[in-house]
Amino acid sequence: MKKITQIVFAFAVMLLLVSCKNTKQKIQEHVSTYNNSSSIKGHGVTSTAAKAFLNDNRIEIRIETNLEENDSNKAAYKESFPDLLKEMIQNNQISTELINEGVKFDVYFLAYNNAILAQQLVDKEELAVLENGAAADNKETAKL
Repeated sequence: MKKITQIVFAFAVMLLLVSCKNTKQKIQEHVSTYNNSSSIKGHGVTSTAAKAFLNDNRIEIRIETNLEENDSNKAAYKESFPDLLKEMIQNNQISTELINEGVKFDVYFLAYNNAILAQQLVDKEELAVLENGAAADNKETAKL
């Protein structure tokens, strides 16, 4: 009985070690899942894709549209982009778990000619701002 217990314990420890994933494996898995299942709905959105940069602990997400590159589109999407990022976080398209492990998400919203309409690097600091929303925008500082 003691021998069986030791064998079962050794097997359980090996299974536990095999099932643990490092950050690079999690990045690859996230990118694969994103590319196979993610869709972003919105005015003019044609496609979206993620790309992993393992050495930089960074994931690039490109949201491509059929929109023109002009000042009105840039202004409109720069203003609405934080809401899109919040939605992506809620849908786990931007993983808070990976961000907490030090991974950065570089998200681009592109015009039809690949010009950048809006861009944001989401890291721990930006995640806190996005999650706190207006509270971060309305904070007052003491004046001496």
